[in-house]
Amino acid sequence: MVALAVSGALFVGRPQEVDPEKATPTSAVGDRVEADGGTLNALALGPVVTWDPQRIASRDDMAFASRVFARTLTAYAPHTDPDEQARLVGDLATDTGTPSKDLRTWTFTLRDGVKWQDGSPVTCADVAYGISRTFATDDVTGGPTDALAVLAIPRQMDGTSTYLGPYATGAAATKAQAAFDKAVTCKGQQIVFTLSTPLSDFNELVSQAAFGPVKKSVDRGGEGGYDVFSAGPYKLEGTWQAGKGGTFVRNTAWNRASDPIRRAHADRIRFQEGLDTQAVAQQVMADGDTGRVSVSLGSAPPAIQQHITAVEGLRERSVNPRTGVVDYLVPNTRSEVFKDEKVRLALAAATNRDAYVTAIGGATAADTARSLVPAGLPAAHDADPVGTGTRGDATRAEALLREAGKTAPVPFTVAYRSTPTADKAMAALVAGWRLAGFEPTTRPITDDYFTAISDPKLAAEVDVFWSNWAPAWASASTILPPLFDSSINITKAGPGRDYGYWNDPELNTRMAKVQTIVDRTAREKAWAEIDQSLLARGAYIGLAERRALYIAGSDVRNLSANTVNGGVVEFADIAVVQ
Repeated sequence: MVALAVSGALFVGRPQEVDPEKATPTSAVGDRVEADGGTLNALALGPVVTWDPQRIASRDDMAFASRVFARTLTAYAPHTDPDEQARLVGDLATDTGTPSKDLRTWTFTLRDGVKWQDGSPVTCADVAYGISRTFATDDVTGGPTDALAVLAIPRQMDGTSTYLGPYATGAAATKAQAAFDKAVTCKGQQIVFTLSTPLSDFNELVSQAAFGPVKKSVDRGGEGGYDVFSAGPYKLEGTWQAGKGGTFVRNTAWNRASDPIRRAHADRIRFQEGLDTQAVAQQVMADGDTGRVSVSLGSAPPAIQQHITAVEGLRERSVNPRTGVVDYLVPNTRSEVFKDEKVRLALAAATNRDAYVTAIGGATAADTARSLVPAGLPAAHDADPVGTGTRGDATRAEALLREAGKTAPVPFTVAYRSTPTADKAMAALVAGWRLAGFEPTTRPITDDYFTAISDPKLAAEVDVFWSNWAPAWASASTILPPLFDSSINITKAGPGRDYGYWNDPELNTRMAKVQTIVDRTAREKAWAEIDQSLLARGAYIGLAERRALYIAGSDVRNLSANTVNGGVVEFADIAVVQ
């Protein structure tokens, strides 16, 4: 049997006892085994846009790549208990890094024995080269650009980097390369990063594939979107066929002794894309010759979810994890209606989250959420500043409207991304708001929703915006500043991601200070306190954290899902028994 050690949350030793309410079916099901061998079919709708580590933007693809072939300095270790999945450990690095006292310098030491699929060692220079590709924004596009924001490299007058990546040529490029080499320095097995500002969770930021290594001699730049040159347990057999998929086979240069994260039990993983999600679920549920060694990578449709959870034999081979994606509402603080804090709190009090969750598919589709901080993150909390629970409280909302001097009905317009399901969910919210003395008018938007609500012209017409968000890594630093720091969002061109035009310079300063707290526990507690203050002032209204439901065949073992990595199937130790 294989299990997760309490000290490192890794797959070693005897099985750890896990609270059944947490482990089944929300994060892991079935016995844990150490059996190697067999072929696992991973069935997905897709499409996979790229396997280039510096270009991967999809959370699902990033999670798959990071367990199968792409390694990073740090990673979130797998665990069957969702409360332990935010534990950061060294991956390519021997530990989670050492910061300087001013948090402007971070040092990592690469572990010995890590090799590329051709048997050559993964070096510090490979890591630096991989990161440098992020700056080649004309060639390597679409992935996270955090390196451009945090590394201490001079900028142009317009704020863009003077460094244009490793493919640039000429005297200016040579000078800029020297600036990059100063910001990312190799000293034997050590890699040292110099940052433009203090950053206490830089070691979590580098868990992203964009900070992973690339071997320069095999890099084809913008032409290599589906190239896979592996440092992990699997390598791509042949080439990737867009729209169809590819097969990952064992990388014989990889060894478990150099990898604290991945067990890699299956001999082969056949990744097939372009498959209808409902058809995939039905095929795996039927458990035929192919289905019994398959796992769905797309969440089963709501109607099928109900069937899966109702049948014990299907429920026992499915997981229903939280995904970290939180739906929320943002009152427009420039609106005549919602510039008043008490009116914003009245709307929060009147919001029936239970009805919203029921409308989008029920308990297997989502959990109610008051906060934007997903339940699996260290900064998660249960604070309810308005004190109205999840069903809404019309009486409390009416009292707040009276305190604000408002006479019912109080009209407002709410914009949301329209789909058949979203239309039902919004109708459920509208019903609760009307009971509390509001008179909402819905404004459904179907095309380019987030572009539309970023238009400042819309701020003059809409009082509340629906939105959703997911953290980039397991910290509220990837939630609260991106959404509520006016200094990085609000310009003449629009609100950025601060759709409600929340403008609080004191809060901006407070968030900047949190970024300098070294201790992770203290830092995330501080983020939780900031989040609670935002809720207490009606800056936003949390609605629901989305769930996914994945099903596997009867010969698949170690089925689990990782909430921190997006609530996706965990490939670190999944196995096939035949």
